[in-house]
Amino acid sequence: MQRDKIAILDFGSQYTQLIARRCRELQVYSEIVPPQTKGAGLERCGFKGVILSGGPDSVYAKGAPQCDPGIFEAGLPVLGICYGMQLMGHLLGGEVRSSASREFGHAELEIAGETRLLRGLSSPAKVWMSHGDVLRKAPPGFTVTGATAATPVAAMEDPSRLLFAIQFHPEVNHTPEGGKVLANFLDACGCRGDWNPASIVEDAVARVRQTAGPRGRWSCTPAAATWASGSPIRPPRWKWPARSR
Repeated sequence: MQRDKIAILDFGSQYTQLIARRCRELQVYSEIVPPQTKGAGLERCGFKGVILSGGPDSVYAKGAPQCDPGIFEAGLPVLGICYGMQLMGHLLGGEVRSSASREFGHAELEIAGETRLLRGLSSPAKVWMSHGDVLRKAPPGFTVTGATAATPVAAMEDPSRLLFAIQFHPEVNHTPEGGKVLANFLDACGCRGDWNPASIVEDAVARVRQTAGPRGRWSCTPAAATWASGSPIRPPRWKWPARSR
């Protein structure tokens, strides 16, 4: 059975692996892929949605990682986190500027209006920030759904295209309600949340049965160990003890 999965484009964030882990804790399989992965390729591979990770760069820096703009036209829900938000805003016509002071640490997020991504969160909500640049103006078609004292566009979304973005990090423990944010996004992706130990065993058994066929037989034996030379290690032959006379 094909399980739902999410692609995470890695822009160099120290939290990318943690994003993947949080998705899997919500019982949705996730894969980390290179930032230059094409949108059409993600769709062909069966991904249900895309997360753009954070990263240490500025979108204006020479050699800063970019993503394929086609990702936003592939029909897949997309969530931009931190640098991923700035990159989304930059590529879609928003305004990104360097902040007067780097925002690092706890912040209070004020939620505004109807929002699918931030549904169920407190307002203000405690969030964790770590960024230098800031999105000053949202791209056309987006609605600003959250702001902090230092970040006027801390959350935005375009529900018609299922594009979402947040400046804070929902994957860290310092954002207490971050799990709700990721769960809301996975819900927008239509993920069933059925990737768990039981389903992994079920899928493995199904693959074996498919390979073996209706009348196939399999024998499960330990793989032979090998020496550094590559020759197999064979257990010594057992000999009957000599009979005493």
